[in-house]
Amino acid sequence: MKILIAGATGLIGKELVKHCQEEGIQVHYLTTNKAKLNSLPYGTGFYWNPNEGTIDSAAFQDVCAIINLAGASVSKKWTQSYKERIMESRLATTRLLHNTLATISHQVTHYLSASGISVYPSSWDKLYSEDEPAISSSFLGKVVEAWEKEANTLQNLGIIVTKVRTGIVLDAKDGALPKLVKPIKMGFGAALGSGKQWQSWIHIADMAAIYLFLIKKGLSGVYNGVSPSPNTQLKMTQLIASQLGKSLWLPKVPPFVLKLMLGEMSDLVLESQLVSAEKLENAGYSFQFVNLENALNDLL
Repeated sequence: MKILIAGATGLIGKELVKHCQEEGIQVHYLTTNKAKLNSLPYGTGFYWNPNEGTIDSAAFQDVCAIINLAGASVSKKWTQSYKERIMESRLATTRLLHNTLATISHQVTHYLSASGISVYPSSWDKLYSEDEPAISSSFLGKVVEAWEKEANTLQNLGIIVTKVRTGIVLDAKDGALPKLVKPIKMGFGAALGSGKQWQSWIHIADMAAIYLFLIKKGLSGVYNGVSPSPNTQLKMTQLIASQLGKSLWLPKVPPFVLKLMLGEMSDLVLESQLVSAEKLENAGYSFQFVNLENALNDLL
């Protein structure tokens, strides 16, 4: 089996490449930086430039599945111009892959796109499954809606399309966890907002394994990429502090303070999404890390 990965040098991509290596799956990866064509210890790099609509068509040779993880980070300040970049970076990469596959001879049968649980409206108590019709009116909700709609266009080429709505990915060195750990280690840890907001998380190892599971099973449609055991923001903060042997003595950081500091980007920590992993489990996926305690013990 050979797969093509866009976004292979990112948080999920690097773990995914490692899993492919362990399983003997050949990897082609796309990069916008020619200096990174040989940056990964496993796989073969190919250059593309979604902004200019260019791509090395040799990247598709003998590939049976494409995993698209590419997109500008949402963890940088949301100026109006950067919001446009967040949106367009996801749509442009998808369009380029679609347009290329429509014009070349290839063996691709499956397209998997990253997505986000931010598509679900913020709620304190509603459990969201993949068939939820409501879409968040937030900026990220609109991004995910447009992103998934663009991914669906590859169905017109007779290709299976799968969207993985990713929760908070926990990794020891990158992503959200180090940002949560740093102030707690320094003795300044505190819950954010009310602390009641649900945070649907997933261990990086499970996140990568889910993509390969979906390919092997040939599954289409939407799947929530979250652990079966979501936690509130307060509980997550307490468990991290406990794992580090630290105490939490500061009061919760009020929502208005976060909004003053982060602006619209405060949605990342203040919105609440209680998300179900039942569809994945029913499909036969067995999570390596179900409980947050075990995940933190492994990562910290």
